[in-house]
Amino acid sequence: MFVDSHCHIDFEDLAAQGSALFERMAQAHVSHAVCIGVSIESLPNVLALAEQHEHIFASVGVHPEYTEGEDPSVERLVELAAHPRVIAIGETGLDYYWHKDRPEWQRERFRRHIQAARVCNKPLVIHTREAAEDVVRILREEQAAKVGGVMHCFTETLAVAEQAMAENFYISFSGILTFKNATQIKEVAAAIPLERILIETDSPYLAPVPYRGKLNEPSYVPYVAAEIARLRGISLEEVADATTRNFFTLFKVGEPI
Repeated sequence: MFVDSHCHIDFEDLAAQGSALFERMAQAHVSHAVCIGVSIESLPNVLALAEQHEHIFASVGVHPEYTEGEDPSVERLVELAAHPRVIAIGETGLDYYWHKDRPEWQRERFRRHIQAARVCNKPLVIHTREAAEDVVRILREEQAAKVGGVMHCFTETLAVAEQAMAENFYISFSGILTFKNATQIKEVAAAIPLERILIETDSPYLAPVPYRGKLNEPSYVPYVAAEIARLRGISLEEVADATTRNFFTLFKVGEPI
C-alpha cells in the first residue's frame, strides 16, 4: 500500500471528480492521503473531505504564497487544529521566489505556525523555495524538532536534507523526482535513509512521468515510489512498506488499514 502525504484534492479540478478519484486511489493501492490546508478560507472544504472519507486526513495552515485572507494567530491555528481529522500544521514555510519583497512578514507568520505546532503537538508541513537557509534557521530557533514534520516536495541539496533530518524532519519526494533533469533530487533520494522518506503527489500539480504535464492525482503516487526503488536498487514493495510506515510514525494516526 502507498500513502500520498501531500495533495490538494479540494482544488476544483480534483474535487469535481467525486467518487471516481477515490476509486482510482483504491485501484492504485493508495490507502490514505493528506489534503493540505493552504488558507483559512478554504479550510472548510478540506475538513469536509476528511470528515466524509475515513482514509483522508487534513492539515491546517496558510501557504506562504497566500497574502490575502485571514492571517491567523497562534491561538487561531491551535483552535482549528483541534479538529479530530487534522493531523498536521501547514502548509507553512518561506517562498522567496514569489515574494522577494516581504521576507520579514513571511518569517513572522512561519514562526507562528511552528509555535502553534508545538502547542498542539502536531508535526509541521514545510514549503520552501529559494529560502532553505532561513527555513532551517527558523526551525532551529523555534525548536521545531520537538514536533518534527516533513519537508514537502523536496528540491534542495543533500546538505539541506541532512540539516532538516537533524531537526527531526522527514523528506518527501513528489513527481519531480521522475523528471529526467532532476539530477540533484535523485541524488538525495538515493542517499538519505529510507526510514526518513515520504512520498507525495502535490496534486493537482507536478504529475510524474508518464503523466507529466497532465492533471496530477493521488493515484499517481506509486510512480514516485517506483523511482525511489529504481534509484536505490530495491523493490517497489520495500519502498511502499517503508514510506507507509514512516507516514504513520510521523503523523501518529495509528496503523494503515
